[in-house]
Amino acid sequence: MSNRPPPQVVTPIPAPPPPTAQQLTPIAPGAPMAGPQRLEDFRGQRREVQEGGRTVIYEPGRVIVRDPSGQEFVRHDELERFRYGARDIRVQQERGETRTIVVRPDGSQIVTVTAPDGRLLRRIRRDIGGREIIIIDNTYRDPAAVGGFYVDLPPPEIRIPYNRYIVDAEEAPPDVIYDTLIAPPVERVQRRYSLDEVRYSPSVRQLMPSIDLNTITFETGSWEIGPDQAAKLQVIADGLNQAIQRNPREVFLIEGHTDAVGNDTDNLSLSDRRAESVATLMTQQFGVPAENLTSQGYGEQYLKEQTQGPSRINRRVTVRRITPLLNGGQAALPPPPPGVAPPR
Repeated sequence: MSNRPPPQVVTPIPAPPPPTAQQLTPIAPGAPMAGPQRLEDFRGQRREVQEGGRTVIYEPGRVIVRDPSGQEFVRHDELERFRYGARDIRVQQERGETRTIVVRPDGSQIVTVTAPDGRLLRRIRRDIGGREIIIIDNTYRDPAAVGGFYVDLPPPEIRIPYNRYIVDAEEAPPDVIYDTLIAPPVERVQRRYSLDEVRYSPSVRQLMPSIDLNTITFETGSWEIGPDQAAKLQVIADGLNQAIQRNPREVFLIEGHTDAVGNDTDNLSLSDRRAESVATLMTQQFGVPAENLTSQGYGEQYLKEQTQGPSRINRRVTVRRITPLLNGGQAALPPPPPGVAPPR
């Protein structure tokens, strides 16, 4: 862990610029990933403004916010990942909300609902019969909670072996990978948390075991995953697909990290792009449903190797199951049978 305090997000984060019509064009399977793969390609396109006492930095695909204390956090639009293999993409406006409907070749749909400020509200899978499963509901707020997205909990008491709490993918056999991807919280979850609370509250995320994908690391300043490293993610993808087949409502958070070299703004952008690269690859190469994955970058906040110098170990990605955090620890519900409406 880094010795710097985590960002305490108490006000909404500005949305990245909305995707253009061209950016929402479906991508056919097999099409190469486009766009730059190194950070220096974006630095010259950044735009910095002052909003409500905070510094807001806009760059292609990302918005980075620096609060008055100097802490920073990042946000991006995940719709890019849903273009792959889509048959059609439609955008509708309804009561101030934006509904982006991705139609897949089999006729099923993924519906992403966002608020006027760009914040994700709900993500829904709708089958060809019209039955819906809510994958993510980001509208929940605890009436007793004070502030915004940051939740401060005491450190959990870890009663399992540490190597089963933070699992090294390089050393773990497939059965341990799968067991970790369906493992329960290490302590009782006291309430439901919104996705934003999970993203921005490390003490909430620590309730769930995680897997360090140390089979892949990144070159300095890059989020590109080479073919030789991509193949090493097969066992993780197999575990994710198996877990999602077991419970179609599972949600997994892919977290990106950097070493301590460079400035906070660069590292936040870089880590967020690394997490998104892994999520994209999981869908495009291994068929993991895009709607069951979400990603977030944390820059250099959580160093695995405590050094301020270059560190390949710190340029990494982590994955953890967050379903129990989103549903308050409720038991997984099976998908409804044909002809039966799901719970809403």
